[in-house]
Amino acid sequence: MSRHTELAGWNPLDWSLTTGVIPYLVLAVGWAALLGLAYSRSRHWWSRRLPCAVVLAAALTVLLRFVVDDWWVPFPEGLPRASLIWIGVAVLGLCLAAFRLPPLRWRGRAVAVLAAALVVLMASSQINRQFDEYPTLRVLLAPWIGKTDALTTGQVPAVHVPEGKTLSEVWQAPAGLPAKGTVSTTPIPGVRSGFNTSDAYVYLPPAYQANPRPLLPVLVMLTGQPGTSADWVGTGQLPEQMDAFAAAHGGLAPIVLMIAQNGSSEWGNSLCMNSRIAQAQTYLAQDVPDWAHTHLQTATGRKSTLIGGLSQGGTCSLQLAVNAPEVYGTFLDISGQEEPTLGSRSDTVQKAFGGDEAAFDAVDPLQVMARKRFPDTAAAFVVGDGDGEYGPQQQKVYRAALAAGMQAHFQTVPGGHDWNTFRAGLGVNLPWLAQQTGMIR
Repeated sequence: MSRHTELAGWNPLDWSLTTGVIPYLVLAVGWAALLGLAYSRSRHWWSRRLPCAVVLAAALTVLLRFVVDDWWVPFPEGLPRASLIWIGVAVLGLCLAAFRLPPLRWRGRAVAVLAAALVVLMASSQINRQFDEYPTLRVLLAPWIGKTDALTTGQVPAVHVPEGKTLSEVWQAPAGLPAKGTVSTTPIPGVRSGFNTSDAYVYLPPAYQANPRPLLPVLVMLTGQPGTSADWVGTGQLPEQMDAFAAAHGGLAPIVLMIAQNGSSEWGNSLCMNSRIAQAQTYLAQDVPDWAHTHLQTATGRKSTLIGGLSQGGTCSLQLAVNAPEVYGTFLDISGQEEPTLGSRSDTVQKAFGGDEAAFDAVDPLQVMARKRFPDTAAAFVVGDGDGEYGPQQQKVYRAALAAGMQAHFQTVPGGHDWNTFRAGLGVNLPWLAQQTGMIR
């Protein structure tokens, strides 16, 4: 439900694009358009043009898969099979329209182009349903219609919490406290690392506006790959989840920094380590926490500094927790991988460390946990119950965390490797995260 309106059910911007009537209507219209493009009374169409269109579509789809998975490699795990099938359907619609156009007049051409567009829309809708990337039109249009708030700056007197008490036990929400938190954008420069990335999003809960101000923990949330710092704001619905938590706890919730850990391009992969690619670990372990504690009024120390993420961002949170345990005492790994990767271990080691396996092993989380113990680190691992690829990897990492002495728990939630899982993974662990910081009992 959008934080921008109380009447979401009546606002078309908040109608679901992944459940209910709309995706099935798009599916029905798309198949009808595809069948319309495929049918003709012409014998020449059936004997020549249709077979050529089908063969061309198949060839282009195979070529696309080769370019994406074997040459470009923007996704370490490759294109999912279901996505590739729907991409093939979209390409088929375009090819059918292209072979229909030459003998048609302008009206017929317009109809063919419209039909092809409907097929592409259908395929896009089905891929969106697979990942739940854009649950509503509001999320889809967020880059153009979304609004952010000015970042609250300055220092005020702080709420004192006696030893042995939690923040919620001494906190009294003042009258007039805002019902919702603020979301702002700000650059976080790589002062020590030289790392360049897009602006971060900062969520400040309602209690941050109070005077005296409670010193709140800082949660660094990372996106997936590909991904942007805005993902948790729109698709992830993090502000809504934090607002709901704050409403149940007198305005208290963690401060959240949403970071693009892979740089200014959503297709990049920094591996979240210091390597030939980037000094990403220094950025995430030093520059980001230093900025938070300098520019915001926060609780400090490893107990009050947490990190989490989804997919590749979940892997990053694990990496930071074991390679910078003095900074992050708690982490949330949602659907992460067993190790950082650019597609294969050999490619990863070559591109990041010039082929130096020992350098990679020195920071590989499984290898680090095999060498060291982390009795003061709290860990949560979450995966979708239908995620056959990342589920076993999460189980492996969870067992390694337990063996390394971490206070770890493992959860499954309904879903696959998609935003349903990512949102739920954060939501079910919010109380646990708050407990780790001493915010609530």
